[in-house]
Amino acid sequence: MVADYWDNIFTARERGQKVVWYNGSAVNPFFQAAGLAWCHGEAFSARLAAQHLEKPAQLAAEEAGYVGELCSYSRTHLGCAVLTRDSGHASGTGVVGLPQQQELASRLPAPDFFVNAYAGCSTGQQWDDISFRVFGKEVPIFNVSMPYLWGNKPDAGYLVGEEWDQASRYVADQLRELVTFIESMTGQPFDWDALRQNMAYIKRASELRREAMALCAQAPTPATFFDWIASIAHINFLPASQELVDYFAAVKAEIEQRIAEGVPAVRNERYRVYFDGFMNWNKLGFLARKFADHGVTVIAGRYTHQAFWQEPHLIDPENPLLGMAQHYLLCPTNHGTKTIKNLVLRDCEQYGVDGIVFHSTRTCRAFTNPQKLVAKAAQRELGIPSMFFEGDVADASFYKDEILESRLAAMLEGIDVRRSRAAATSD
Repeated sequence: MVADYWDNIFTARERGQKVVWYNGSAVNPFFQAAGLAWCHGEAFSARLAAQHLEKPAQLAAEEAGYVGELCSYSRTHLGCAVLTRDSGHASGTGVVGLPQQQELASRLPAPDFFVNAYAGCSTGQQWDDISFRVFGKEVPIFNVSMPYLWGNKPDAGYLVGEEWDQASRYVADQLRELVTFIESMTGQPFDWDALRQNMAYIKRASELRREAMALCAQAPTPATFFDWIASIAHINFLPASQELVDYFAAVKAEIEQRIAEGVPAVRNERYRVYFDGFMNWNKLGFLARKFADHGVTVIAGRYTHQAFWQEPHLIDPENPLLGMAQHYLLCPTNHGTKTIKNLVLRDCEQYGVDGIVFHSTRTCRAFTNPQKLVAKAAQRELGIPSMFFEGDVADASFYKDEILESRLAAMLEGIDVRRSRAAATSD
């Protein structure tokens, strides 16, 4: 399904489709309803990093003046924009790399327009504007403003309060303007029935996904954080369809089968940990194996469990705009620390975790900023220890294996000591 999606992007021009580039929020149901091909910039950066093909794009971005500390998602995608603009040729930039690497990084069709709808990250809110400049300020762009949910008012809380209600209506009003913009780009009236059907598919797929996630509270767990990472593309940017619903129905069925047959995700599960931070896409399989080798099940995470249509009850397919707006606000980096802490600790209790692994994503300050406070709260309120390791979403050079290895061993030793003391007290 993922391969088909990208092949559809790469061949969109051959079918005469218009192409829209976007990042952040899952506004793709609007594009699908309008018959557009949509390219999710973060997703393509993640794909390149997971396949270890990101270097040519990152070098192109570096030579265009984007510094190495810039979000590596955006830096990789901006490099793709440079290569795409130059029709896949270095054009004197000096970009190096294997031909197939550079070819993949430059296969994206140039956009007919941009849509920016990014929550919780100042870089994300500027990303498409910088892409707009890469293409000479000649490609139309539409911006949806996403307010940060500070959660500081007396009545503020997760999904409740005046701040939540006002922000929800504010974004929903802009989505109506987005529809008008799309109509102006396509020259066709917007198909509201198609949007309603898309959101019906997404709601059902999300319900199945959440039900399957809840089953993983079982010990030993039948599926891990890394399994949910592998399913992000489907719920985040693939076309809404019955095939999408069937996919998550099959995922849930497989998890139920594993539970019935006693098949664990990790053999000899001894520890259950929570993962806070973006996934290090360069190290996807590597990290899954590393934790498993220590008897550690990475059971859930803020990135997977607090994002991607995670509150399906908010979706009303007949009147979809408000529920869509609310989900766009629920980006896991768009909350104040109080809300983030409450959500992470809620997950830790639900999944019975022994510790928290914080991925201090080097180029994503939005995700890392509250992590120290969340770690202290987990220790104080639940007695859960934590560890930090440094890496990045799409730049392998920031990862230090010896740091992860030593700190993981130390945290697991601490968990063992706490268990021994608890056993001695109960005796």
